[in-house]
Amino acid sequence: MTVRTRIAPSPTGDPHVGTAYVALFNMAFAHSQGGQFLLRIEDTDQARSTPESERAILDALHWLGLDWDEGPDNGGDKGPYRQSERSEIYREHADQLLESGRAFRCFCSSERLDELRATQMADKQQLGYDGHCLHLDKEEVAARLSKGEPHVVRMQVPREGQCTFDDMLRGEISIDWAQIDLQVLLKEDGMPTYHLANVVDDHLMEISHVIRGEEWINSAPKHILLYQYFGWQRPVFCHLPLLRNTDKSKLSKRKNPTSILYYQRMGYLPEALLNYLGRMGWSMPDEREKFSLKEMLEVFDIQRVSLGGPVFDVEKLSWLNGMWIRDELSDEQLADRLQEWALNRDTLMAFLPFARQRMETFSDLASLGNYLVSGMLPISADDLKSAGMEEDQLIEVLQFALWRLESLQQWNRDNIFNALKAIADAMGIKLKPFLAPLFIAIAGSSASISVMDSMDLLGADMSRARLRHAIELLGGVGKKKLKKMEKAYQAIS
Repeated sequence: MTVRTRIAPSPTGDPHVGTAYVALFNMAFAHSQGGQFLLRIEDTDQARSTPESERAILDALHWLGLDWDEGPDNGGDKGPYRQSERSEIYREHADQLLESGRAFRCFCSSERLDELRATQMADKQQLGYDGHCLHLDKEEVAARLSKGEPHVVRMQVPREGQCTFDDMLRGEISIDWAQIDLQVLLKEDGMPTYHLANVVDDHLMEISHVIRGEEWINSAPKHILLYQYFGWQRPVFCHLPLLRNTDKSKLSKRKNPTSILYYQRMGYLPEALLNYLGRMGWSMPDEREKFSLKEMLEVFDIQRVSLGGPVFDVEKLSWLNGMWIRDELSDEQLADRLQEWALNRDTLMAFLPFARQRMETFSDLASLGNYLVSGMLPISADDLKSAGMEEDQLIEVLQFALWRLESLQQWNRDNIFNALKAIADAMGIKLKPFLAPLFIAIAGSSASISVMDSMDLLGADMSRARLRHAIELLGGVGKKKLKKMEKAYQAIS
């Protein structure tokens, strides 16, 4: 059997370090077994998927040094490698399940499902679909279809017994079928959910080993059931431990920068970041901390993965990055890397149209643009308070601006301006005072170029990270206050 693994990111946001972590282990295992590693784009969420996000994912993984044998950018004989280009394949397989009675059409409205969920929560019942449409007769289904009633396709799931399967790292796992929802397979728009597309694609692309995060363990019974329904041999499952924050919670952008592009923009070496991800729950036979991708691939054994939640510690990453700079780069190489990173003509040309309006000597350039090649700025809570707002309103402005900017699918000056102006208007604050704390959070001063232009030049990842940093400098937002702010934000947005 040829070993084939895959990574299947969704192009719905910034490229996540967790994606790179799972990609690294998939590639390492495939290459250690003389197999192939694939990349597939799971873009069935048409409302949120964007070509820009897909490009960012591919570029970020390539920047790290992760390459795939087949994918949307380099082809292969099992394509297409974008799920949006495979919709007919999924519909055909959903029809097979409907014809065999292993799936059914569900006409329940979103209102009914919301009421069902509310009732289940109030009664402290297990959440999930109650099978309302499970036993509709063929005549009623045909009549409703003839009227064009919107519906989804759900899978049949046993209500008794257990699903038991083996995991490469965890051994035997058993999950009660009663815990498994009657999963939607095809949405109203005819696009598949992750679960159907994942199984169909993995089979047709001959994936032999599914190596993914442990958050998918509870979904494994649905996937196993689909393999059984189609009469296919299922792949070997391996669920990697999740990356954790230093407080052992699941890695999240609220507590740690999670975008690969952030670390690229901060000036981390790709070799060091990949080295650090390789240390996440895995170790070299000689236990050394610093190693290259080539050295990792030469000795890789997936059984050396530890199931303890690996902690993603930015301070430790910075220490390791410093080792790479000192040990692996000559002065000439370091100069080249610095030039590639930020001291390049493209970066300079993007900033010069703004800087020239404020320059009297060439030496003015450094003070005008230093914030564009910095990480977190050396600002304080007092600096932010100098914007002239009460602290509660100050935090609210920064948080609301952050939430709005996190929802932008295309990051450019005009979109940033429109987003911030909309929030300012909704909060009843004139734009100039609304932007004042953002100037300080983003550029360290209210005397910089337009904050929208600054954010455009900095990019989404660094801009959002600086806003989060500013909020933390003001004491952050506790859970109780966060819920209150979320309601207020939803009311105006």
